[in-house]
Amino acid sequence: MLGPKSPTSNVCWCLSYRIPSKLNNELHGPARGEYVANLCAAEPPPGVLAYDGDEPVGWAAVAPRSETSFARNRKIPHIDDLPVWSLWCIRVRPGHRKQGISHALITGAVEFARDRGAPAIEAYPLDNGDAKVDLTMAYAGLRKNFERAGFTKAADTTSVLAGHPRILMRLDLSSFGH
Repeated sequence: MLGPKSPTSNVCWCLSYRIPSKLNNELHGPARGEYVANLCAAEPPPGVLAYDGDEPVGWAAVAPRSETSFARNRKIPHIDDLPVWSLWCIRVRPGHRKQGISHALITGAVEFARDRGAPAIEAYPLDNGDAKVDLTMAYAGLRKNFERAGFTKAADTTSVLAGHPRILMRLDLSSFGH
């Protein structure tokens, strides 16, 4: 679900925001997959999967912000000192889109973070209004999908992806039942 079509490819694997850019640039081909396999064996795992029966059809990356490059990202502000978690990548496999899987992934990521003690969870989606978004760049999610899940806009960012501004959205988890 995380890997590119070609296992020798040097892209994706959802590592670019998770690890320092130097390491991200040094990991090539199959080494990227091996790195992710090790992440999957660790606690907490690197995200959540959505299944259709036994088939994985979606992925969401979620982790403490302090363990991601968002901890140091100059384009995405810190709005306070809470040890928030970041939800930064949502992918739904082709052939399974428009079935509510993105919503299930957001909900699952929220529960995942809350169950591990996160006081709040942030996302950095595209604020695209009704404009179409290139699917390869839609991994950050769309504002309306996060609003539907209860997130609210907390700040503007200076980050732009696929020609659309990204905003910081947050969901307070202290009011959610455990």
